[in-house]
Amino acid sequence: MQVKSIYKYAKISAFKAREVTREIQGLSVSAALDIVTFSPKKAALLVAKTLKSAVANAENNNDLRAENLVVKEAVVGEAVTIKRSRPRARGSASPIRKRTSHIRIILTDEIVLPTRAKSRNLSKDGSKKTVAKKNKSPQPAPAAEVESAPETKE
Repeated sequence: MQVKSIYKYAKISAFKAREVTREIQGLSVSAALDIVTFSPKKAALLVAKTLKSAVANAENNNDLRAENLVVKEAVVGEAVTIKRSRPRARGSASPIRKRTSHIRIILTDEIVLPTRAKSRNLSKDGSKKTVAKKNKSPQPAPAAEVESAPETKE
């Protein structure tokens, strides 16, 4: 099942917010929250707010557990641009564009991420499998027996 959360008209440019959302795509919810919590960017706070909202939607509306959720999609699109002008010399003006964006996060429980237990060659009961490892360093070849000629005195 997929759960969606959208933060509309976030006061940050889409270019700045995309840096954070690229980092969390495909991660579990707990790993994604860790990344946005410790990121020093302003966009991380807005993405964290949207991510927490998506997790709350999944738990309350669809009875899903947060441990099983994965960030399927994290997209930032451009919203309206507020246009202002700044007075300049000799009666002229220069434009100021205040950009906004829409942050959309989709969570799913259909994608299964590999766990650490599987990557460490553990069986289902938790005992460690014994795997024959190949020796990467080649053994020195046995020394060939060389017959030595009898020494002759001259």
